[in-house]
Amino acid sequence: MDKGQFLAYGGIPTFWRLESSRELQGTDLAVMGVPFDVGTSNRPGARFGPRAIREMSLHTGNFCYPWDYSVKDKLNIIDYGDVGLGVHNDLTSYMIQDTYEHAKTIFNSGAKLLTLGGDHTIPYGPVRAAKEKYGEIALIHFDSHQDSLNSEGTSIFHGSFAYDLAAEGAIDASKSVQVFIRTEMPNEMGYNIIHANEALNQTPQDLASEIKNIVGDMPVYITFDIDSLDPVYAPGTGTPVPGGPTTFFMRQVLYHLIGINVVAADLVEVAPMYDPAQITPLSAGVIACDLIYLMANNIK
Repeated sequence: MDKGQFLAYGGIPTFWRLESSRELQGTDLAVMGVPFDVGTSNRPGARFGPRAIREMSLHTGNFCYPWDYSVKDKLNIIDYGDVGLGVHNDLTSYMIQDTYEHAKTIFNSGAKLLTLGGDHTIPYGPVRAAKEKYGEIALIHFDSHQDSLNSEGTSIFHGSFAYDLAAEGAIDASKSVQVFIRTEMPNEMGYNIIHANEALNQTPQDLASEIKNIVGDMPVYITFDIDSLDPVYAPGTGTPVPGGPTTFFMRQVLYHLIGINVVAADLVEVAPMYDPAQITPLSAGVIACDLIYLMANNIK
């Protein structure tokens, strides 16, 4: 056994120490970073999220309790590196187009995609690419906010993707669900909403069953905002909202979602400078692991 795999303080911190590569032939799943936070409306800093998540992923390894196998024994996974970054007059438009193009390339290769953010503007590109590949998408959206404001095409930010992508037909809101919501925004697109108190008064198994019943057998994109967790468990985020689940409760919900057709996922809004103890990127690292296992379940 290579004991160096347990020494998180050394080596090159790709996600899980995966090969850093853009060679997609034979790849089952790509982990892609998007260090972007221009769409943030409160505290900035999520551009540092992908690097922090990669570093803390070295503490989780590629075997993630309570999953009972090593996903790297089943899948060829690569760290695709970062996209959507730069210095541009319109960085938001550039990021959306660049992430779309890279996600499209990844999906067309037959691989699945986990995107590490970055703020919650990030789903625009990957969801559009997933829709082209798989057809209309069901969204499972873990968050304390609905992110359902109409950008009207000119005010795109981390609070507008859920409206815009449903309005353009990429997401079927009637088969999509927003979970652990504890703020109020319009719901013009008709998402199924499970507010935090309603969710937390169920068992994780029952909550997962409710989510499964909503999305059915549609291709699913999971977008996971770290502020869906209570700030006690994820203080390092731009817009924390008290009253959310523990990391344990959340991971149990994810574990019991096994069986749905997850084609892609993202994990966003980790802003590590607000969390000197690194609890938030550590939680993100292990939740990223859960998202990978959910996608792995449907890869033959």
